[in-house]
Amino acid sequence: MPIAVLIDFILLSAIWGASFLFMRFAVVEFGALPAAAVRVAIASAFLLPLLAWRGQLPQLRQHWKGVFAIGVLNSGIPFALFAFALLSITTGLSAILNATVPLFGALVAWLWLKDRPTGTRMLGLAIGFAGVAMLAWDKATFRADAGGIAPGWAVLACLVATICYAFAASATKRYLSGLPPLLLATGSQAGATLGLALPALWLWPAQTPGPQAWLGVAIAGVLCTGIAYIIYFRLIERAGPARALAVTFMVPAFAVLYGSVFLGEAVTPWMLLCGGVIVFGTALSTGLLRLPTWRVQKT
Repeated sequence: MPIAVLIDFILLSAIWGASFLFMRFAVVEFGALPAAAVRVAIASAFLLPLLAWRGQLPQLRQHWKGVFAIGVLNSGIPFALFAFALLSITTGLSAILNATVPLFGALVAWLWLKDRPTGTRMLGLAIGFAGVAMLAWDKATFRADAGGIAPGWAVLACLVATICYAFAASATKRYLSGLPPLLLATGSQAGATLGLALPALWLWPAQTPGPQAWLGVAIAGVLCTGIAYIIYFRLIERAGPARALAVTFMVPAFAVLYGSVFLGEAVTPWMLLCGGVIVFGTALSTGLLRLPTWRVQKT
């Protein structure tokens, strides 16, 4: 892997891993829906001038309905669900569950787009879902904790968010294939902003969020969404989609590190074990990792 590609790979993993930390700072004071809405609104404000500079606004006006709908499914709903989850579970656990996105993506592509996986990839699906079950079982209580939210609901919210990502990926491939990546990124954030605007205003906190919450959501919007998209699409161009997809496996490592250092979150051996099972299964299911084959030599 060229040095420039390797730098982008590590940088994007570190940025996306930090998104869980910054959203944790924001969601405590904003609440889940308002925090998600402000994040995508800031990302839209950052990306729209870039889209105009590239001369792609006319294309956005032409395809706005489909792109905005994908934005609600790919950003609005998942961001809100992960924000809700961060009120109850650790940033590291949320990131590990987020690593199942390619796993659900392969399953949805199989069931919807008839992209039937090979035997090895089907084995990866089974291993990955076994890891999810192991991790979810450890948090399977639906009794409210000190924060008033049961960890089981938080885990379920993360999994629903990853399923939204998976459906959005297949829908994009089916209905929006061929559109410029920057257009999809910008339009999706704009669509998510419109989709979350009214619920966010309705649930806006009575007490104005403090500077730390505003700083957290601003960094999540500009760095972890706007700039991250630019790096991501540059990585796709330089290294291809398969290697770009592998970023998902590195994100939990950074998220767990940040949560441990800055929030004092505990990292249990069980969490690491389940995370390893999920990543291994996901790598197999997406074809990034292949099992060795042995051939019997005839004499």
